[in-house]
Amino acid sequence: MNILICIKQVPDMESKFKINGEGTWYDRADLAWRMNEYDEYAVEQAVRLKEQLPNADLTVLCIGQDQASESIKKALAMGCDKGVHIADQDSSQREPIAIATMIANFAKDELFDIIFTGMQSQDRGSAQVGVMVAELLGIPAVTTIVDFSYDENTGVIQVKRELEGGSKALVTATTPVVLTCQLGLNTPRYPTLPNIMRAKKKELRTMLPPTIAVDARQETAACYFPAKKGGGLVLEGEIPELADKLIQLLKEKTSVLA
Repeated sequence: MNILICIKQVPDMESKFKINGEGTWYDRADLAWRMNEYDEYAVEQAVRLKEQLPNADLTVLCIGQDQASESIKKALAMGCDKGVHIADQDSSQREPIAIATMIANFAKDELFDIIFTGMQSQDRGSAQVGVMVAELLGIPAVTTIVDFSYDENTGVIQVKRELEGGSKALVTATTPVVLTCQLGLNTPRYPTLPNIMRAKKKELRTMLPPTIAVDARQETAACYFPAKKGGGLVLEGEIPELADKLIQLLKEKTSVLA
């Protein structure tokens, strides 16, 4: 089985963010970087499938600036076989259809049976790339999967999709297929030191971004922090006293008890 895992490198969400000079995205300076959390679930699921099917071949693909290769190395240390880095210095400025087109152009001649992606990226959060890749390749997509199994005898993939309100849908599919992974699908492993050392010997190919003919469909007009709101009020004291204070505040500051 030939498997592709698409990942993205994103800032650590604990970083202190600043808006860039153009006011259209975050400033990349002084940020810590990591693999997109949703993509870690995709990598882990692919590695588990390889443990079930030892002959499976796992390729991890990342589009991004030079440092994105570090996230590829982590995926290799987790158990992927080889990595491909499309070194696109302008990746953060590209809209989802452009990123999806790059992935589809890479994948179309490789005959991948399964393409795993994260449900969305933590920075842009469009949740569009995976389904666009499927559409461009003309294959099915199953999104927001939270459970996965593969039957070797029938070749049938069975997944559970997360729906609204906590419901789940049971879906079966056959290859080729694109699967986008939701939080909770599994517990991603930590790369061990021996696997980190072995990953250094695995193939990591760097490619220049291809020229793609995609008409612009959207534009980021502005990026800004939410307006600060007033702080909360903490009431202290015994319960009867707190109740009196709360009633008085509701009368003075709201129309609830008017």
